[in-house]
Amino acid sequence: MSEQQRSYSEAELAEMSQEELVAAGLEADHVVIAKRVERFPVPGTRAEKRAIRGVSAWFALAALSGLAFIVVYVAWPSEYRTPDTHGSFWYDLYTPMLGVTLGLSVFALGIGVIAYAKKLLPDETAVQQRHAEGSPEFDKRTTAAILADAGATSGLARRKLITRSAGAAAGVFGLGVGVFALGGLVKNPWAKGDKSDLLVTGWASDNGEKVFLRRDVGDPHKVVLVRPEDLDAGGFETVFPFKESERGDEHALIKGVRRSDSPVMLIRLRPGQKVGKRKGQEDFNYGDLYAYSKICTHLGCPTSLFEQQTGRLLCPCHQSQFDVFNYAKPIFGPATRSLPQLPITVDPETGYLIARGDFIEPIGPGYWERKS
Repeated sequence: MSEQQRSYSEAELAEMSQEELVAAGLEADHVVIAKRVERFPVPGTRAEKRAIRGVSAWFALAALSGLAFIVVYVAWPSEYRTPDTHGSFWYDLYTPMLGVTLGLSVFALGIGVIAYAKKLLPDETAVQQRHAEGSPEFDKRTTAAILADAGATSGLARRKLITRSAGAAAGVFGLGVGVFALGGLVKNPWAKGDKSDLLVTGWASDNGEKVFLRRDVGDPHKVVLVRPEDLDAGGFETVFPFKESERGDEHALIKGVRRSDSPVMLIRLRPGQKVGKRKGQEDFNYGDLYAYSKICTHLGCPTSLFEQQTGRLLCPCHQSQFDVFNYAKPIFGPATRSLPQLPITVDPETGYLIARGDFIEPIGPGYWERKS
Protein backbone atom coordinates (compact mmCIF):
# COMPACT_ATOMS: atom_id res chain seq x y z
CA MET A 1 0.00 0.00 0.00
CA SER A 2 1.10 3.56 -0.67
CA GLU A 3 1.33 6.32 1.86
CA GLN A 4 -1.82 7.77 3.38
CA GLN A 5 -3.30 10.52 1.24
CA ARG A 6 -2.75 14.06 2.46
CA SER A 7 -5.95 15.85 3.36
CA TYR A 8 -6.71 19.45 2.36
CA SER A 9 -9.20 21.85 3.84
CA GLU A 10 -11.73 23.58 1.64
CA ALA A 11 -9.88 26.86 2.19
CA GLU A 12 -6.61 25.33 1.01
CA LEU A 13 -8.29 23.85 -2.05
CA ALA A 14 -9.86 27.19 -2.92
CA GLU A 15 -6.45 28.91 -2.87
CA MET A 16 -4.72 26.31 -5.06
CA SER A 17 -4.12 27.00 -8.75
CA GLN A 18 -5.30 24.68 -11.46
CA GLU A 19 -1.78 23.30 -11.92
CA GLU A 20 -1.47 22.63 -8.19
CA LEU A 21 -4.87 20.92 -8.11
CA VAL A 22 -3.87 18.75 -11.06
CA ALA A 23 -0.61 17.74 -9.39
CA ALA A 24 -2.34 17.03 -6.08
CA GLY A 25 -5.09 15.06 -7.80
CA LEU A 26 -2.63 12.92 -9.72
CA GLU A 27 -0.66 12.25 -6.57
CA ALA A 28 -3.76 11.38 -4.59
CA ASP A 29 -4.98 9.00 -7.29
CA HIS A 30 -1.54 7.41 -7.52
CA VAL A 31 -1.20 8.45 -11.14
CA VAL A 32 2.19 8.85 -12.71
CA ILE A 33 2.56 10.63 -16.05
CA ALA A 34 5.15 8.42 -17.71
CA LYS A 35 5.26 10.46 -20.92
CA ARG A 36 3.68 13.66 -22.16
CA VAL A 37 4.86 15.19 -25.41
CA GLU A 38 3.13 18.02 -27.21
CA ARG A 39 2.39 17.28 -30.85
CA PHE A 40 3.32 20.82 -31.80
CA PRO A 41 5.50 22.47 -29.11
CA VAL A 42 5.55 25.68 -31.15
CA PRO A 43 1.96 26.87 -31.86
CA GLY A 44 0.98 28.06 -35.29
CA THR A 45 3.39 26.04 -37.42
CA ARG A 46 2.46 25.00 -40.93
CA ALA A 47 2.28 21.38 -39.86
CA GLU A 48 -0.17 22.23 -37.08
CA LYS A 49 -2.33 24.31 -39.42
CA ARG A 50 -2.33 21.49 -41.93
CA ALA A 51 -3.47 19.04 -39.24
CA ILE A 52 -6.17 21.47 -38.11
CA ARG A 53 -7.47 21.81 -41.66
CA GLY A 54 -7.53 18.02 -42.08
CA VAL A 55 -9.51 17.47 -38.89
CA SER A 56 -11.86 20.36 -39.67
CA ALA A 57 -12.49 18.91 -43.13
CA TRP A 58 -13.86 15.74 -41.56
CA PHE A 59 -16.15 17.73 -39.26
CA ALA A 60 -17.28 19.87 -42.19
CA LEU A 61 -18.06 16.73 -44.18
CA ALA A 62 -20.07 15.43 -41.23
CA ALA A 63 -22.03 18.67 -41.07
CA LEU A 64 -22.73 18.71 -44.82
CA SER A 65 -23.76 15.05 -44.79
CA GLY A 66 -26.08 15.65 -41.86
CA LEU A 67 -27.62 18.59 -43.68
CA ALA A 68 -28.00 16.45 -46.80
CA PHE A 69 -29.76 13.79 -44.73
CA ILE A 70 -32.29 16.35 -43.51
CA VAL A 71 -32.90 17.60 -47.06
CA VAL A 72 -33.35 14.05 -48.39
CA TYR A 73 -35.66 13.07 -45.54
CA VAL A 74 -37.87 16.12 -45.98
CA ALA A 75 -37.76 16.88 -49.71
CA TRP A 76 -36.82 13.70 -51.62
CA PRO A 77 -39.75 12.00 -53.44
CA SER A 78 -40.84 9.27 -51.02
CA GLU A 79 -44.27 8.34 -52.40
CA TYR A 80 -44.33 4.81 -53.80
CA ARG A 81 -43.87 4.53 -57.56
CA THR A 82 -44.39 1.38 -59.62
CA PRO A 83 -41.13 0.11 -61.17
CA ASP A 84 -40.29 1.51 -64.60
CA THR A 85 -42.83 4.33 -64.30
CA HIS A 86 -42.27 8.07 -64.10
CA GLY A 87 -40.52 8.95 -60.85
CA SER A 88 -39.69 5.35 -59.89
CA PHE A 89 -35.94 5.95 -60.28
CA TRP A 90 -35.93 8.73 -57.68
CA TYR A 91 -38.23 6.77 -55.38
CA ASP A 92 -35.89 3.76 -55.52
CA LEU A 93 -33.03 6.00 -54.40
CA TYR A 94 -34.88 7.43 -51.35
CA THR A 95 -33.89 4.81 -48.77
CA PRO A 96 -30.30 4.38 -50.07
CA MET A 97 -29.81 8.16 -49.96
CA LEU A 98 -31.02 8.27 -46.36
CA GLY A 99 -28.56 5.53 -45.45
CA VAL A 100 -25.64 7.06 -47.34
CA THR A 101 -26.06 10.61 -45.99
CA LEU A 102 -26.68 9.60 -42.37
CA GLY A 103 -23.95 6.95 -42.45
CA LEU A 104 -21.45 9.37 -43.96
CA SER A 105 -22.30 11.95 -41.29
CA VAL A 106 -21.68 9.48 -38.46
CA PHE A 107 -18.55 8.15 -40.15
CA ALA A 108 -17.04 11.59 -40.76
CA LEU A 109 -17.84 12.77 -37.23
CA GLY A 110 -16.13 9.70 -35.77
CA ILE A 111 -13.08 10.01 -38.02
CA GLY A 112 -12.81 13.69 -37.12
CA VAL A 113 -12.71 12.90 -33.39
CA ILE A 114 -10.14 10.14 -33.92
CA ALA A 115 -8.01 12.35 -36.16
CA TYR A 116 -8.05 15.15 -33.60
CA ALA A 117 -6.94 12.79 -30.84
CA LYS A 118 -4.13 11.31 -32.92
CA LYS A 119 -2.84 14.46 -34.60
CA LEU A 120 -3.35 17.27 -32.09
CA LEU A 121 -3.74 16.00 -28.54
CA PRO A 122 -0.51 15.54 -26.55
CA ASP A 123 1.07 12.11 -26.74
CA GLU A 124 0.59 11.01 -23.13
CA THR A 125 1.06 7.80 -21.19
CA ALA A 126 -0.33 7.65 -17.64
CA VAL A 127 -0.11 4.82 -15.13
CA GLN A 128 -2.58 4.56 -12.24
CA GLN A 129 -2.75 2.25 -9.28
CA ARG A 130 -6.30 1.05 -8.65
CA HIS A 131 -7.92 1.83 -5.30
CA ALA A 132 -11.40 1.74 -3.80
CA GLU A 133 -11.62 5.00 -1.86
CA GLY A 134 -14.72 7.16 -1.87
CA SER A 135 -15.03 10.66 -3.30
CA PRO A 136 -14.32 13.36 -0.72
CA GLU A 137 -14.29 17.05 -1.55
CA PHE A 138 -10.60 16.85 -2.42
CA ASP A 139 -11.27 14.26 -5.14
CA LYS A 140 -14.11 16.31 -6.59
CA ARG A 141 -12.01 19.47 -6.82
CA THR A 142 -8.95 17.78 -8.25
CA THR A 143 -10.97 15.77 -10.79
CA ALA A 144 -12.62 18.95 -12.02
CA ALA A 145 -9.19 20.55 -12.30
CA ILE A 146 -7.82 17.57 -14.25
CA LEU A 147 -10.71 17.76 -16.68
CA ALA A 148 -10.18 21.48 -17.10
CA ASP A 149 -6.48 20.88 -17.66
CA ALA A 150 -7.31 18.29 -20.32
CA GLY A 151 -9.43 20.87 -22.08
CA ALA A 152 -6.67 23.44 -21.86
CA THR A 153 -3.95 21.11 -23.13
CA SER A 154 -6.15 19.89 -25.96
CA GLY A 155 -5.67 23.24 -27.67
CA LEU A 156 -9.35 23.60 -28.56
CA ALA A 157 -9.49 27.12 -27.17
CA ARG A 158 -7.05 28.43 -29.79
CA ARG A 159 -8.10 26.15 -32.63
CA LYS A 160 -11.31 27.90 -33.55
CA LEU A 161 -11.67 26.21 -36.93
CA ILE A 162 -11.91 22.80 -35.29
CA THR A 163 -14.32 23.91 -32.56
CA ARG A 164 -16.60 25.58 -35.10
CA SER A 165 -16.56 22.69 -37.57
CA ALA A 166 -17.00 20.10 -34.81
CA GLY A 167 -19.83 22.13 -33.30
CA ALA A 168 -21.50 22.41 -36.70
CA ALA A 169 -21.09 18.69 -37.32
CA ALA A 170 -22.50 17.70 -33.94
CA GLY A 171 -25.31 20.25 -34.20
CA VAL A 172 -26.42 19.23 -37.69
CA PHE A 173 -26.13 15.56 -36.79
CA GLY A 174 -28.28 16.10 -33.71
CA LEU A 175 -30.78 18.06 -35.78
CA GLY A 176 -30.89 15.25 -38.32
CA VAL A 177 -31.59 12.69 -35.62
CA GLY A 178 -34.33 14.94 -34.28
CA VAL A 179 -35.90 15.33 -37.72
CA PHE A 180 -35.76 11.56 -38.19
CA ALA A 181 -37.44 10.97 -34.82
CA LEU A 182 -40.13 13.62 -35.28
CA GLY A 183 -40.57 13.34 -39.05
CA GLY A 184 -43.60 11.09 -38.67
CA LEU A 185 -45.41 13.88 -36.84
CA VAL A 186 -45.12 16.36 -39.71
CA LYS A 187 -48.15 15.03 -41.60
CA ASN A 188 -51.59 15.06 -39.99
CA PRO A 189 -52.86 11.43 -40.00
CA TRP A 190 -56.44 12.65 -39.49
CA ALA A 191 -56.56 15.08 -42.42
CA LYS A 192 -59.05 12.83 -44.28
CA GLY A 193 -61.45 12.50 -41.37
CA ASP A 194 -63.24 9.12 -41.33
CA LYS A 195 -61.25 8.16 -44.42
CA SER A 196 -57.90 8.65 -42.69
CA ASP A 197 -55.30 5.98 -43.31
CA LEU A 198 -55.37 4.71 -39.74
CA LEU A 199 -59.12 4.08 -39.97
CA VAL A 200 -59.45 2.69 -43.51
CA THR A 201 -57.67 -0.28 -45.11
CA GLY A 202 -57.38 -1.66 -48.63
CA TRP A 203 -60.56 -3.69 -47.99
CA ALA A 204 -62.74 -0.58 -48.06
CA SER A 205 -64.93 0.12 -51.10
CA ASP A 206 -65.80 3.75 -51.77
CA ASN A 207 -68.43 3.19 -54.47
CA GLY A 208 -69.88 -0.18 -53.53
CA GLU A 209 -67.53 -2.12 -55.79
CA LYS A 210 -66.96 -5.72 -54.75
CA VAL A 211 -63.69 -6.47 -52.98
CA PHE A 212 -62.52 -10.02 -53.72
CA LEU A 213 -60.08 -12.14 -51.74
CA ARG A 214 -56.93 -12.61 -53.82
CA ARG A 215 -53.91 -14.85 -53.52
CA ASP A 216 -50.37 -13.53 -53.92
CA VAL A 217 -48.76 -15.89 -56.43
CA GLY A 218 -45.54 -13.89 -56.76
CA ASP A 219 -46.61 -12.04 -59.91
CA PRO A 220 -48.63 -8.91 -59.06
CA HIS A 221 -50.11 -8.86 -62.57
CA LYS A 222 -51.59 -12.34 -62.20
CA VAL A 223 -54.89 -12.20 -60.31
CA VAL A 224 -55.97 -15.46 -58.63
CA LEU A 225 -59.21 -15.22 -56.64
CA VAL A 226 -60.27 -17.58 -53.85
CA ARG A 227 -63.29 -19.87 -53.68
CA PRO A 228 -64.52 -21.51 -50.44
CA GLU A 229 -63.58 -24.99 -51.70
CA ASP A 230 -59.96 -23.93 -52.32
CA LEU A 231 -59.09 -24.39 -48.65
CA ASP A 232 -59.09 -27.78 -46.94
CA ALA A 233 -60.42 -28.16 -43.41
CA GLY A 234 -57.78 -26.88 -41.01
CA GLY A 235 -56.02 -25.01 -43.79
CA PHE A 236 -55.13 -21.34 -44.02
CA GLU A 237 -53.54 -18.83 -46.36
CA THR A 238 -52.81 -15.13 -46.64
CA VAL A 239 -55.15 -13.17 -48.91
CA PHE A 240 -55.24 -9.60 -50.21
CA PRO A 241 -57.95 -7.26 -51.54
CA PHE A 242 -58.74 -6.98 -55.24
CA LYS A 243 -61.26 -4.88 -57.18
CA GLU A 244 -62.11 -5.45 -60.84
CA SER A 245 -61.39 -1.78 -61.50
CA GLU A 246 -57.76 -2.51 -60.62
CA ARG A 247 -57.32 -5.16 -63.31
CA GLY A 248 -54.63 -3.99 -65.73
CA ASP A 249 -53.57 -1.16 -63.40
CA GLU A 250 -49.99 -2.08 -62.47
CA HIS A 251 -49.73 0.43 -59.65
CA ALA A 252 -53.01 -0.66 -58.03
CA LEU A 253 -52.19 -4.37 -58.41
CA ILE A 254 -48.80 -4.01 -56.73
CA LYS A 255 -50.19 -1.75 -54.01
CA GLY A 256 -52.90 -4.32 -53.25
CA VAL A 257 -50.36 -6.94 -52.15
CA ARG A 258 -47.81 -4.55 -50.64
CA ARG A 259 -50.00 -2.23 -48.62
CA SER A 260 -49.14 -2.84 -44.97
CA ASP A 261 -52.75 -3.11 -43.77
CA SER A 262 -53.91 -5.49 -46.53
CA PRO A 263 -52.78 -8.99 -45.40
CA VAL A 264 -55.57 -11.15 -43.99
CA MET A 265 -55.35 -14.69 -42.65
CA LEU A 266 -58.12 -16.79 -44.19
CA ILE A 267 -58.66 -19.90 -42.04
CA ARG A 268 -60.97 -22.87 -42.57
CA LEU A 269 -61.81 -24.57 -39.31
CA ARG A 270 -62.62 -28.22 -39.08
CA PRO A 271 -66.32 -29.15 -39.33
CA GLY A 272 -68.09 -29.16 -35.98
CA GLN A 273 -65.48 -27.00 -34.27
CA LYS A 274 -67.05 -25.04 -31.41
CA VAL A 275 -66.34 -21.34 -31.88
CA GLY A 276 -66.86 -18.32 -29.63
CA LYS A 277 -67.81 -15.10 -31.42
CA ARG A 278 -67.57 -11.45 -30.47
CA LYS A 279 -70.75 -9.52 -29.85
CA GLY A 280 -71.83 -7.76 -33.03
CA GLN A 281 -69.62 -9.99 -35.21
CA GLU A 282 -71.61 -13.20 -35.09
CA ASP A 283 -72.10 -13.29 -38.88
CA PHE A 284 -68.64 -12.14 -39.99
CA ASN A 285 -67.61 -15.67 -40.98
CA TYR A 286 -68.79 -17.69 -43.96
CA GLY A 287 -69.46 -21.21 -42.73
CA ASP A 288 -66.17 -22.61 -41.45
CA LEU A 289 -64.19 -19.79 -43.07
CA TYR A 290 -62.89 -16.99 -40.85
CA ALA A 291 -60.77 -14.02 -41.92
CA TYR A 292 -58.61 -12.10 -39.45
CA SER A 293 -56.13 -9.30 -39.93
CA LYS A 294 -52.61 -10.67 -40.15
CA ILE A 295 -51.19 -7.60 -38.39
CA CYS A 296 -50.42 -8.29 -34.74
CA THR A 297 -52.10 -5.89 -32.34
CA HIS A 298 -48.91 -5.62 -30.29
CA LEU A 299 -46.33 -4.07 -32.64
CA GLY A 300 -47.58 -4.91 -36.13
CA CYS A 301 -45.63 -8.07 -36.98
CA PRO A 302 -47.26 -10.76 -39.17
CA THR A 303 -49.19 -13.42 -37.24
CA SER A 304 -48.28 -16.06 -39.78
CA LEU A 305 -48.09 -19.29 -37.76
CA PHE A 306 -51.29 -21.31 -37.25
CA GLU A 307 -51.67 -24.42 -35.13
CA GLN A 308 -54.61 -26.51 -36.32
CA GLN A 309 -55.15 -28.61 -33.20
CA THR A 310 -55.31 -25.75 -30.70
CA GLY A 311 -56.54 -23.02 -33.06
CA ARG A 312 -53.75 -20.67 -32.07
CA LEU A 313 -52.27 -17.97 -34.28
CA LEU A 314 -48.70 -17.13 -33.28
CA CYS A 315 -46.82 -13.91 -33.84
CA PRO A 316 -43.14 -14.90 -34.22
CA CYS A 317 -41.76 -11.51 -33.18
CA HIS A 318 -42.78 -11.41 -29.51
CA GLN A 319 -44.69 -14.69 -29.17
CA SER A 320 -48.19 -13.26 -28.80
CA GLN A 321 -50.80 -15.98 -29.31
CA PHE A 322 -54.39 -15.54 -30.46
CA ASP A 323 -57.20 -18.06 -30.02
CA VAL A 324 -59.00 -18.42 -33.38
CA PHE A 325 -61.64 -20.61 -31.71
CA ASN A 326 -62.58 -17.57 -29.58
CA TYR A 327 -62.62 -14.55 -31.94
CA ALA A 328 -58.81 -14.42 -32.11
CA LYS A 329 -58.49 -13.01 -28.61
CA PRO A 330 -54.96 -12.83 -27.15
CA ILE A 331 -54.18 -15.62 -24.70
CA PHE A 332 -50.41 -15.26 -24.36
CA GLY A 333 -47.73 -12.65 -24.89
CA PRO A 334 -47.75 -8.85 -24.89
CA ALA A 335 -50.71 -8.32 -27.25
CA THR A 336 -53.82 -7.08 -25.39
CA ARG A 337 -56.39 -6.76 -28.19
CA SER A 338 -58.06 -9.34 -30.42
CA LEU A 339 -57.16 -9.50 -34.09
CA PRO A 340 -59.80 -7.55 -36.05
CA GLN A 341 -62.11 -9.82 -38.06
CA LEU A 342 -62.97 -9.14 -41.69
CA PRO A 343 -66.62 -9.84 -42.61
CA ILE A 344 -66.71 -12.18 -45.62
CA THR A 345 -69.24 -13.96 -47.82
CA VAL A 346 -69.47 -15.50 -51.30
CA ASP A 347 -70.31 -13.49 -54.38
CA PRO A 348 -73.46 -15.20 -55.79
CA GLU A 349 -72.51 -14.24 -59.36
CA THR A 350 -68.96 -15.59 -59.45
CA GLY A 351 -68.70 -17.97 -56.49
CA TYR A 352 -65.57 -16.22 -55.22
CA LEU A 353 -65.10 -15.01 -51.67
CA ILE A 354 -65.59 -11.28 -51.15
CA ALA A 355 -65.40 -8.88 -48.22
CA ARG A 356 -68.75 -7.58 -47.01
CA GLY A 357 -67.02 -4.40 -45.90
CA ASP A 358 -63.91 -3.03 -44.27
CA PHE A 359 -62.81 -3.90 -40.75
CA ILE A 360 -65.07 -2.26 -38.18
CA GLU A 361 -62.09 -1.40 -35.97
CA PRO A 362 -58.53 -0.19 -36.66
CA ILE A 363 -56.02 -2.95 -37.30
CA GLY A 364 -52.54 -3.31 -35.91
CA PRO A 365 -51.09 -1.80 -32.72
CA GLY A 366 -53.26 0.41 -30.57
CA TYR A 367 -52.74 4.17 -30.46
CA TRP A 368 -54.12 7.02 -28.36
CA GLU A 369 -56.71 8.24 -30.84
CA ARG A 370 -58.10 4.76 -31.62
CA LYS A 371 -61.88 5.06 -31.69
CA SER A 372 -62.69 1.48 -30.72
